[in-house]
Amino acid sequence: MKRQRKQLYVEALIRADPELLWERTQEPAQHQRWDLRFGEIDPLPCAGAGEPQRFRYATRVLPFLVIAGTGVSAGEKRRPDGTRTSALRFASAHPLSLLAEGSGYWRYVPTGDGVRFLTGYDYTPRWGRFGAVADRLVFRPLMGWATAWSFDRLRLWLERGTGPGRLLARALGEAAVRAVAAAGAVALAVDAAGHSDDAVAGAVPVLAAALLAAAVLLPPLPGTPAARRCRRAPLAPVRTPAILTALEQS
Repeated sequence: MKRQRKQLYVEALIRADPELLWERTQEPAQHQRWDLRFGEIDPLPCAGAGEPQRFRYATRVLPFLVIAGTGVSAGEKRRPDGTRTSALRFASAHPLSLLAEGSGYWRYVPTGDGVRFLTGYDYTPRWGRFGAVADRLVFRPLMGWATAWSFDRLRLWLERGTGPGRLLARALGEAAVRAVAAAGAVALAVDAAGHSDDAVAGAVPVLAAALLAAAVLLPPLPGTPAARRCRRAPLAPVRTPAILTALEQS
């Protein structure tokens, strides 16, 4: 039986001006600053006024390898219920890109406590059965994490005014501290295993375990982006926006 792919879903509550949120997500130069999934987003010439916007995107996978693709997007900024929606189709012809083609949407839902900024998207992996397995076990979970982390990075940029570059530096710094603490815990445990003093040999593993647990389980600092702060599944079934259906059929 063929396993059905699970659509990726991420949602964040952002307490910021809706216009500023729209600007930083819809303008390519702003979008590429906070979204881990894209290193470059360059708009391409449009067929005419009111037509969907075409663009080229690129992601540096390795220092010497850049995966590029193209896409088309359209948006609905004014709706009777106050929500906004944008839709996207994308594809990459690069033979080393696991992602062949896909589509998705962003939805902006105003509430009394901020804007619910959410996305749902899916894509078709290439490379046959190997690609399907690699996608299910590695790439899709990584894409979900990168989307959620990026959404929280955007939230902190809008709510606190901390730039995306500084937020990335904070995340890397905190990850380094956690890695050092975990390595220290392992070193303590190894040292205690060869210690002849029973009191030391009994106390050090407890200290090592506490240090390792702190490195792994303590929540990120409030000013550090974290994927865990975003919702990863909708509270209720979500209908595909009409604008995405129209874009997929165009």
